[in-house]
Amino acid sequence: MYYFNSWDSHYKQPFGAIKTGDVMKINFSSTIQNIKVKFIIRRDFGQRHEFDMQLIEEGLYSSSVQFDVGHGLYFYYFEVTENTEWSAVRQYYGKSDTGGEGVLYLSEHDVRPYQVTVYDKDDQAPEWYREAVFYQIFPDRFYNGNEDDKINAPKPNSFLYGLYKDDPFYVKDETGGIARWDFFGGNLKGILKKIPYLQALGITAIYLNPIFLATSNHRYDTNDYLEIDPMLGSEKEFKVLLETLHQNGMHLILDGVFSHVGKNSRYFNISGEYGLTEGATKSIQSPYFDWFKFTDYPNDYKSWWGIKDLPEIDKDNESFRAFIYGKKASVLKKWNDFGIDGWRLDVADELPDSFIRGIRENLNAYPETVLIGEVWEDASNKISYGKRRNYILGDSLHGCMNYPFRDMIIRYLTGGLSAHDMAHQLMVLSENYPKEIFYNNLNNLGTHDTERILTMIGLENNENAIGLMFSLPGVPCVYYGDEAGLDGGKDPSNRKFFPWDNIDSKSYDLYKKWIAYRKSEKNLKAGEFSTFYANNILGVLRFSKDEKWVSLFNPSLDRISLSFDAFTFLQEEVVDDELKTLLNQIEIEGKSNLIIKSK
Repeated sequence: MYYFNSWDSHYKQPFGAIKTGDVMKINFSSTIQNIKVKFIIRRDFGQRHEFDMQLIEEGLYSSSVQFDVGHGLYFYYFEVTENTEWSAVRQYYGKSDTGGEGVLYLSEHDVRPYQVTVYDKDDQAPEWYREAVFYQIFPDRFYNGNEDDKINAPKPNSFLYGLYKDDPFYVKDETGGIARWDFFGGNLKGILKKIPYLQALGITAIYLNPIFLATSNHRYDTNDYLEIDPMLGSEKEFKVLLETLHQNGMHLILDGVFSHVGKNSRYFNISGEYGLTEGATKSIQSPYFDWFKFTDYPNDYKSWWGIKDLPEIDKDNESFRAFIYGKKASVLKKWNDFGIDGWRLDVADELPDSFIRGIRENLNAYPETVLIGEVWEDASNKISYGKRRNYILGDSLHGCMNYPFRDMIIRYLTGGLSAHDMAHQLMVLSENYPKEIFYNNLNNLGTHDTERILTMIGLENNENAIGLMFSLPGVPCVYYGDEAGLDGGKDPSNRKFFPWDNIDSKSYDLYKKWIAYRKSEKNLKAGEFSTFYANNILGVLRFSKDEKWVSLFNPSLDRISLSFDAFTFLQEEVVDDELKTLLNQIEIEGKSNLIIKSK
């Protein structure tokens, strides 16, 4: 009766997010005569605007709207008035639960609107980044590069493991707090020595968890942003690591933890480690005093998520901003001048948009650097602390850590998400993100904050999980040890030491195979994207003008045979004779994937 599909170019152009100032063309079809159709747009938390749609041919109504009043989120739907002999019946047409095709609503209050993201510019990341295969390293747990295996500069009152194969655990006191931080002794020399291993796997870039001086093993409790933790090594060793990586065509990004510091840091210094006059808790005259918010000085203060070990910093403080990203003598300037290749911002949602833009402005002086943010949800419509976040709309983040992909992959492979729903959810994300951001997102199956992927899905689903991460748009990032077959639940068991003497060859070979695909197949790096499905078989299409790459995934135990007619495409316009030929008479073994390329 009525029809609109935001994924169909016959009904909406351009697809997905649009640039500020560009025109969006909308068509709406109806089999009912004598109706009036209005195109309704509401700016995020703003005013409702309506546009009369023009009848351009029988059953087809059209409207074109220029989005020239600023970036942000806009929401749209349709008002349809049916004129009868006795009355005018008003109905509304909006987004369905799964997106794409819409549904009819009887009340405007109930309408679920479509989202359109309006961004300022195509924010392209450096070419090296878009081409990269990343490897995330938790430094303490990777490799000790000292010849005698001795641990550098052990911390007072810490716990050192007897064997590398020991399972990590927290040594806690009677209150449940950490009594002694535990260390295995991985260091920068160890990463340096394992560059050949990473190269053989196919890795081209490293994302390091924090390396600055801290009390804990994870080092998200920074004590000094300008000093490398001596347990990891020296500035000289870090410089050698960077130079060696660059000489081998590899890159490195650091973890920027700017929302909070450690309670024993030189900036807060609750323990007095830095002297009796240094730090905010020791003197209200301290240059760091205004960085923090005390409710009862000096012992009661605002902390990150209420964790007293992590005093929260006021990111609006101009002194702190200058310290982090000022043009002179700042944290970013020091490490950027070292030659690092970018930053991953911890808890980006906790950093004001203006703070992130300040970091990006600093990085613009280093045009080959990249800025990635930790965001766990769809970053296009994220609300944090009551504010809609604008960090992917230009001159801010290049991309985000793609936790939504990870969540979907796990649920699909473990039976919690059908191929139908997975395909639709992937298209919604593709529609919501500016294209450059979508392709810049850092895809991961696991991180130091999540359970290991093998623990979540089981060994039998590993092949499909790896294939999905590398088939979908974005930059793949392997969490250290996943390729070696490490398992582990929540922290700390997801942070085991790398099993150098017991690497699982099957898992390693799967990662190596897909990394090779990613590096050799241009469509896996830059190809257009669409999805389709049949029963519970998910299809991922990556394509360009000249060729196609199709990945088909079967999460079931059964061998499945399909013909082309069995598939449902979410964008019919991608279907051509070549694709019909490629997908004619398909057979997929259970718990596996099938790759099909155009000849």
